[in-house]
Amino acid sequence: MKRIFLFILTNIAVLLVINITLRLLGVDRWMDQNGGINFGALLVLSAVIGFSGSIVSLFMSKWMAKQSVGAQVITNPFDPTERWLVDTVRRQAQAAGIGMPEVAIYDAPDVNAFATGWNRNDALVAVSTGLLNSMSKDEAEAVLAHEVSHIANGDMVTLALIQGVVNTFVVFFAKLFGYFVDRVLLKNDGRDGPGIGAFVAEIVAQLVLGVLASVVVMWFSRQREFRADAGGANLAGRQKMIAALEKLKANHEKAVLPENMAAMAISSSGGFSRLFMTHPPLDERIEALRAAR
Repeated sequence: MKRIFLFILTNIAVLLVINITLRLLGVDRWMDQNGGINFGALLVLSAVIGFSGSIVSLFMSKWMAKQSVGAQVITNPFDPTERWLVDTVRRQAQAAGIGMPEVAIYDAPDVNAFATGWNRNDALVAVSTGLLNSMSKDEAEAVLAHEVSHIANGDMVTLALIQGVVNTFVVFFAKLFGYFVDRVLLKNDGRDGPGIGAFVAEIVAQLVLGVLASVVVMWFSRQREFRADAGGANLAGRQKMIAALEKLKANHEKAVLPENMAAMAISSSGGFSRLFMTHPPLDERIEALRAAR
């Protein structure tokens, strides 16, 4: 979940920086030709801005993930646990037909793991110390298989493409809203280019539309968890995958989350908060595996 929110936050930051830079360079004046908006130029500009954010986020994803959790990459395994981790990921990567990912451990009490990277052959799989302390080897093997399946499915690349398309529409409609505010509400004749009101309106619209667009990204994130569960079941065995999810469920049920974090919980259920969940409820994931034939 952390890597998805980092990805989205990086996108928003890149979008804002590019927008401000292009405005300072006078690109908005070029786009606003002859007193009327140039829709072709606007669409191209929106795509450039939108995909720049997602591509930068994709290439930074592994570095960002390492920095955010303080993950330590295993270069020379020095104990049985590290050797087992590296050997298990290597075996699963070979079975999935991908290059060997970096394997890392990070110090955290929560039972968690993640995979990220800009392509299938340059990825990272990291597990928390909480997972290693709480799960059996069979359960941990299934979690690793789940993460390797994310890499094999190309989920981060697909997420970047979806985010790029979403960003494009966010920028496009935000600039239209800024144009409307500038010309219709503020009565700017456009001779000196868009006014400050257009810029402020664009930023506000981007933030609002960005939140709404994240619903689409979160929906995709939930669907890819089902696919990764199925892939993990193929690599490690369905019963191991189910057992791992049940262990996750037991750990999350023990945890008491603050009310303002409930929408971010992996086991949240129902209601409006479901639209912003990166993962489906664990009960649904377990049921999907049990129903698979």
